[in-house]
Amino acid sequence: MTGAADLADLTGIYRDLHAHPELAFAEHRTAGIVAARLRDLGYQTTTGVGRTGVVGVLANGDGPTVLLRADMDALPVLERTGLDYASTDRATSADGRDVPVMHACGHDAHVTCLLGAAAVLAGDTDTWSGRLLLVFQPAEEVGEGAQAMIDDGLFDRFGVPDVVLGQHVTPMPAGLLGVRPGAAFAAADTLRVVLHGQGGHGSRPETTVDPVLMAAATVQRLQGIVSREVSAADAAVVTVGAVRAGTVANVIPDEAELLLSVRSFDPAVRDRMLKAIDRIVAAEAAASGASAAPEITSLGTFPIVVNDAAACATVSDAFAAVTGPGLVLDPGPVTGSEDVGLLATASGAPCAYWLLGSADPAHFAGIASLDDAKAVVDTLPSNHSPLFAPVIEPTLRTGVAALTSAARAWLAPSA
Repeated sequence: MTGAADLADLTGIYRDLHAHPELAFAEHRTAGIVAARLRDLGYQTTTGVGRTGVVGVLANGDGPTVLLRADMDALPVLERTGLDYASTDRATSADGRDVPVMHACGHDAHVTCLLGAAAVLAGDTDTWSGRLLLVFQPAEEVGEGAQAMIDDGLFDRFGVPDVVLGQHVTPMPAGLLGVRPGAAFAAADTLRVVLHGQGGHGSRPETTVDPVLMAAATVQRLQGIVSREVSAADAAVVTVGAVRAGTVANVIPDEAELLLSVRSFDPAVRDRMLKAIDRIVAAEAAASGASAAPEITSLGTFPIVVNDAAACATVSDAFAAVTGPGLVLDPGPVTGSEDVGLLATASGAPCAYWLLGSADPAHFAGIASLDDAKAVVDTLPSNHSPLFAPVIEPTLRTGVAALTSAARAWLAPSA
């Protein structure tokens, strides 16, 4: 178990990481903190894996190799939580823009919990046998970090795991854990659409082909894909997260840009939606008299995270022994996406990736049913919100216990 002094130390780490977030493949400060802590705990530590990733290995006799993973990167979001440790940091994005940076997805909690579990397991080596492979991964938010570490020889250099384990904070009540066997996290496709018009003076739109109007029509029409072309029995999402066109009010620009996020759990549904996007974008451009064919570019893809059923049963049993009855549940499929599944696919190991509740339990006082609890969750700031603020306790304590108990479920008992 993690004592009060250890939790105070972890709280300090968490607050520091939260106040100093770093974007994908720029996690240099975070990686330095992680590496220093792992070395102090006796882990064989390697930095720069997959550019900014950190790997810690602790061999302790014969037994299985257990991979525990945490992602480290933050998002270009302006924090509005009002916390006394809120981020005010800014950075240069991959496309050269000056942007605010925030741990709006909770990766600071992931790192902190894994460091806590690393300390617990390293301090109790007389009770287990095997090998710990701790992976602190960069660039999850852009879907490139796991593959970068794999391409950098993660498994050739540090060994092939027998299981891949990890967790993600979510605005469920802190103290709860959510384990979903099968398709647990959605596949995601990020697309860039460029619509070509013909610019001119805002006072003479008849002499132009207005890409702003074209973009508006396209955005509206895209919303019909899920509501009219995907079965109600299939979960799917099409979101237009950015619309960019023009710089001033009285100039019609030459082009407009849309950024799309597409989520799905079934390869056939994904294929249908991508084809529908191609069709709609081309049709709206033609209807507007576009000066050139639109361009659709893939900016990244996350595969579906498929949790191994047997592995989920194992971690659920381990969690129940730690949390007590009624605090481990099946949250259903999550439309958020993750690249942790690539680690399992590349290594051939089963994956168990679960949700870690991080919302203040006070929000759920008096709630008697799961449906009522879900209704409360829907009112709380979610991941990627500028207001997303996990409550420190009992989130960290539960997260450390979850990782530790899950690892022990695979590690061999000490001889």
